[in-house]
Amino acid sequence: PIVYKYDEVRPDPLANVPLAVRDGKQLLLKDVARVVVDHQPMVGDAIINDGPGLLLIVEKFPWANTLQVTRGVEAALDTLRPGLPDVEIDSTIFRPATFIEMSLHNFTMAMLIGAVLLIAVLVAFLFEWRVASISIVAMPLSLVAAGLVLYWRGATINVMILAGFVIALGAIVDDAIIDIENIVRRLREYRKSGRRDTSLARIILDASLEVRSAIVYATLIQVLAILPVFFLEGLSGAFFQPLVLSYALAMLASMLVALTVTPAMALILLRNVPLERRQSPLVPWLQRGYEAMLSRIIRTPRPAYITVGVIALAGLAIWPLLGQSLLPSFKERDFLMHWLTKPGTSWPEMNRITIQASKELRSIPGVRNFGAHIGQALIMDEVVGVNFGENWISVDPEVDYDKTVAKIQETVDGYPGLYRDVQTYLKERIREVLTGHSEAIVVRIYGDDVDVLHQLGAKVKEALTGIAGIIDLHVEFHENIPQIEVQVDLDKAFTYGLKPGDVRRAATTLVAHEEAGDIHIANRTYDVTVWSVPEARSSLTGIRELPIDLPRGGHVQLQQVADVSIRPTPNVIEHENLKRRIGVKANVRGRDLGSIVDEVEDALQKVKFPLGYYLELVGEYAERQAAQKNLLYVSIVAAIGVFLLLLTSFGSARLAMLSFLTLPSALVGGVLAAYLGDGVLSLGSLIGFLTVLGIAARNGILLIDHCQHLERYEGEAFGPGLVLRGARERISPILMTTLATALAIVPLVVAGNLPGHEIEHPMAVVILGGLVTSTLLNLFVVPSLYLRFGKAQNSAVLST
Repeated sequence: PIVYKYDEVRPDPLANVPLAVRDGKQLLLKDVARVVVDHQPMVGDAIINDGPGLLLIVEKFPWANTLQVTRGVEAALDTLRPGLPDVEIDSTIFRPATFIEMSLHNFTMAMLIGAVLLIAVLVAFLFEWRVASISIVAMPLSLVAAGLVLYWRGATINVMILAGFVIALGAIVDDAIIDIENIVRRLREYRKSGRRDTSLARIILDASLEVRSAIVYATLIQVLAILPVFFLEGLSGAFFQPLVLSYALAMLASMLVALTVTPAMALILLRNVPLERRQSPLVPWLQRGYEAMLSRIIRTPRPAYITVGVIALAGLAIWPLLGQSLLPSFKERDFLMHWLTKPGTSWPEMNRITIQASKELRSIPGVRNFGAHIGQALIMDEVVGVNFGENWISVDPEVDYDKTVAKIQETVDGYPGLYRDVQTYLKERIREVLTGHSEAIVVRIYGDDVDVLHQLGAKVKEALTGIAGIIDLHVEFHENIPQIEVQVDLDKAFTYGLKPGDVRRAATTLVAHEEAGDIHIANRTYDVTVWSVPEARSSLTGIRELPIDLPRGGHVQLQQVADVSIRPTPNVIEHENLKRRIGVKANVRGRDLGSIVDEVEDALQKVKFPLGYYLELVGEYAERQAAQKNLLYVSIVAAIGVFLLLLTSFGSARLAMLSFLTLPSALVGGVLAAYLGDGVLSLGSLIGFLTVLGIAARNGILLIDHCQHLERYEGEAFGPGLVLRGARERISPILMTTLATALAIVPLVVAGNLPGHEIEHPMAVVILGGLVTSTLLNLFVVPSLYLRFGKAQNSAVLST
């Protein structure tokens, strides 16, 4: 390397480097070459806010915390600013931490509102402040215990983990309520009886043991119901496993708290408390009304059975009408636009188009800035030509999201002749991870001949044209572009003493440049490259006339030893599994992905393929179908496990089967709620159905177990009186559990599809609807079924 102690970069020092002595005269580098300070050949560029700029992309490790990394980067930039007074630095062109902060804020507000509503329900039902306090303390204690386990596992708090805690609140409340409600009820009965022969600790222990078995079985059933989610693979598993893990841990922690902490707190706080005078006026009123309604239903249960049948049929009829998608659209404020022109488009033309787009997009109210990278950087992460660009904009959180996105889409659609789209970063990343493409629908065509693949791509595109909801339909830009081809004539080269490698290296240096060394100026290092002058390589004739050094001295023109011509050459060739491939891609708008894919599959059936050529449909929908199939297979195993737990709990195959067969009816409310909502089932909705199944099974097992306890241990004769008493005593915990769960997720439903609610909102809608039907089922149908089919088993049990 050559080192110069200069403060500025100029070509003079290098231009004056002596090369040789000719005819007694010193020959300098500037005598035989132009020495200039310039940049490397441009294979890409960056446009920042309507003009050229420098785009710095900061990547983090997958396990790093985005908020911490962002704060660290911004602190480093603040440190640099004083030393760069004339440089404008904008770190908000793409800032994923903004979406995370908005999501956490929105979700935290929803949790706080839900917590206030939940506490109001507990106070209304439990009334006595000590009793309510025990339940209220049990809830955060269970969540903290689950959070500690997650912390020890190295997890970080995110929206999915918080969503798991929110969904688990109902079961956490139920665990706390069942235990404390039964303890309070037994204490009231004991004090009303006038007896004084049993200690407070004994009463609390017996009351807790009375429901312990039911709590354990109910918790295991709920955990088993969501077990299939743990077996999701790939992207789906990455999204939803943190949710179900936090849900399961909260459930198990709640069970331990209910079996240990709740009785201990009851012993401390309820000593000498006149509970018989502090009963909520709401509970007796509900019990009287419920008992009156249930007594009429169990006398003539047929109308209730018919109603359940009608509701189930309605659910079956509506299910096929629901659309399907993998994940919802995320309401990020950072948008990504792919910007592709025809292969062969020049770098200046791409700059011109991108700068024009920057000006138009920044004129939209709410668009704060614009950044774009064209082609690839010198050390790149994408192998693309200068015809490929990605535009980034960020939108002010204060403006209307949907209206601003519509204006952005309208502006982008105003650029015909190039492929463009508008996506949020998360959506684009999800698609890239799934298929390597950023579109929702990708039809890959495989074969051997490039020309045949192009023809089939055009046929597939034609077949898909006209399907409602499809946008941005195009065949991948696999096209022939003009390329200079140099074919060395071996005989002619041998005549001049040249080898093919000599010709190739010389031509490459003159046309594409070659690095010869480095020069160090002002503590910086610069490449020194050798290249021909621009006029020598600006035409085909100039390239043909390029001088090639001969081994024995002298020169020969390139055209004298090689055939130099322009030939059509594919701009890209893609292979997979030893087959060439081309893709037909599209996005969707205005319809659900599932219904569009159904039409796409029908259209593809009509396209005829030659022998050896075939297609593959990939994308979001394929991932959703794979995840759904995985869920189905594991759910069958989980369903068998639920049935075995019901059988073990009830001790009756008949009751276990009846309880098991009523569970699908509890899902109808979720189906109706999804249909009345956006009418689309995402993967989050399916997980909502699994959650509803667990809640329905939980309430059913606790109700039947209580009726069995009354008959076995309290001498209540089997009949309507037993069923009415068991249902009356369980209505308060069932309603508290249902209302607690519902009110915890109501803020998610009411707030709608806000940032941070995108996955949880459809799941909450399904759970809320399912809670309605599952609660009605457990309150009015399960008691009738128990009265009808529970006698034989109980008689057998008593006779033994």
